[in-house]
Amino acid sequence: MDDTKPLSRMTTSIALAVVVVAVLAIGGVWQLLNPRPASATAPSNQPFSPSGFVGSETCAGCHQPEAKLWSSSQHKRAMDHATAASIKGDFSGVTFTYYGVQSRFFEQDGKYFVETDGPDGKLATFQVKYTFGVEPLQQYLVEFPDGRLQALSIAWDSRPKEEGGQRWFHLYPKEEIRAGDALHWTRLNQNWNFMCSECHSTGVKKNYDVATDRFATTWAEISVGCEGCHGQGSAHVAWARGQAKGTPAAVNDPTRGLVVRFDERNGVAWAKNPQNEKIHRSVPAAVVRKEVETCGLCHARRGQLSEEWVPGRSLSETHLVTPISRGLYYADGQIRDDEETYNYVPFKQSKMFAAGVTCSDCHEPHSAKLRRSGDNLCLGCHSDQFSSVAHHHHETPSPVPACIACHMPKRNYMVVDIRHDHGFRVPRPDISVKLGTPNPCGSCHADKSADWAASAIQRWKGTNQQGTPTYADAFHSVWNGRPDAASLLAELVTNEAMPAVVRASGFNELAAFVSPASLDLARAGLRDPDPMVRIGALDALEVVPGPQVWGLVAPLLSDPVRGVRIRAASLLASVPAANQPAADRDRFERAAAEFVAAQKLNADRPEARSTLATFYVRRGRVSEAEGEYRAALRLDPQ
Repeated sequence: MDDTKPLSRMTTSIALAVVVVAVLAIGGVWQLLNPRPASATAPSNQPFSPSGFVGSETCAGCHQPEAKLWSSSQHKRAMDHATAASIKGDFSGVTFTYYGVQSRFFEQDGKYFVETDGPDGKLATFQVKYTFGVEPLQQYLVEFPDGRLQALSIAWDSRPKEEGGQRWFHLYPKEEIRAGDALHWTRLNQNWNFMCSECHSTGVKKNYDVATDRFATTWAEISVGCEGCHGQGSAHVAWARGQAKGTPAAVNDPTRGLVVRFDERNGVAWAKNPQNEKIHRSVPAAVVRKEVETCGLCHARRGQLSEEWVPGRSLSETHLVTPISRGLYYADGQIRDDEETYNYVPFKQSKMFAAGVTCSDCHEPHSAKLRRSGDNLCLGCHSDQFSSVAHHHHETPSPVPACIACHMPKRNYMVVDIRHDHGFRVPRPDISVKLGTPNPCGSCHADKSADWAASAIQRWKGTNQQGTPTYADAFHSVWNGRPDAASLLAELVTNEAMPAVVRASGFNELAAFVSPASLDLARAGLRDPDPMVRIGALDALEVVPGPQVWGLVAPLLSDPVRGVRIRAASLLASVPAANQPAADRDRFERAAAEFVAAQKLNADRPEARSTLATFYVRRGRVSEAEGEYRAALRLDPQ
């Protein structure tokens, strides 16, 4: 699935705020075992270093069935050089008009060009250097002399013509985006180097030069290759060669030289309880789900704050995941139409995740396609009773709505891209009546009210509906300033039956309700086994003066997860070194150094520069803070 996403105006403001919080929370330094990645302008077959990435072609030498599946996947085509084989759009000289600006797409001497409005608003001709994604749409990247790659906002609808495709369209059809606008294709928020590169290429190093305001971004592989999910393969190749030679070190190596082994499904069975027909996993799942965390790298709304990501480890080690929050989710945790939140947080809210389901239970990991078609996928685990009229109560129309119609409602992004909510919820039109959230009944019965749908389900199921989220009231109360918000949040974060990601989100909201009781709640959250909950509990202490919470927070300066350590350092930054307990000073300095490294990794972003400036102010380093504030204004005067 192509996860490219244009930013709406709301997303822009939220994204900046998220990155500011994220850079306060996570950071690090990139170490790649000395790879020699291909540059952004080099041929994709440039040789790989034997000490790091080896390339998908090398992997395919031994893993041919997996490579064949991958070769037809969207991961393989996530990004490519602009060639006749990769280009899907019509570059035959056709034009497209958007709010009076006529753009022309044409080919010349085997190269592809677009004549469109440039950074000054005047028509100019730009060469398309790369394709970006493949279906249901394809975007195009233009390279600028300073190393920036910018994503055109005019995209190609690659769906079949009978579905409305095979046309050029603008990603902001209802807004007039002119040169100078933050969302214009030449501006900061359409920049591939920061916004897109990590998830469309493998082994990316951003390489932003602060002094010259230029990028020299590199990759190990232009698209999402084998090592994009499995990690660098050189040690595994060395093991395989050692195995072939009978080298004792290789023969006796249980890791096989792999960065991660995706073995969570090995030896696991799903059995039905004959009493209630419910499915259970034969082996409990770990807190950190290796597959989910690895897929989450690109299928989560998050900020990248370290290039040290390792597959299989907690995503919170190198990224800050955006929690359930106002403007991005509905109060019951459903994804919104207007804001792309991806699948990681929705899935971690689900009963499927709680039961131990991983991504590859449903998706073949190399092709990324579903393992079975239609309802057959769901019925592979769930009883046939769920396909009966007694369950879905739809005798007509024919065919009856599929499982996903009710349990994975669809949302629309980038004009033509349909995504399904991975929360796997039971429809709750009664919550729609109470709080105004959407429900899947309204998707088919648009002429009926939520009251009508709620009455129908009450007739079918009764008033005591089970198996549904119960946190909508808490978030709705917080987002609407109701007097019971604090008490509802307290109930939410202390309810261990709630998904960890929901409790983490609740802690994040708790920062607005500081009290002795909230401090006690945060204290408990800081001991939670899930790192997202620990980060959320630290968020709850955001406005409490550092000296007051030093005893609570200082132990997390040496947390095993980097994201937790750095969030702790940001909370304690205002405490002068002379006032810090001697036993904690070294731990604080190490975590603070990780924090600073995070900002410097994102020095191309004004919010990272201003965040670092604020940190310096809190540390009493005023002249350095002034320099960072000025740098932020140079990057974006707005």
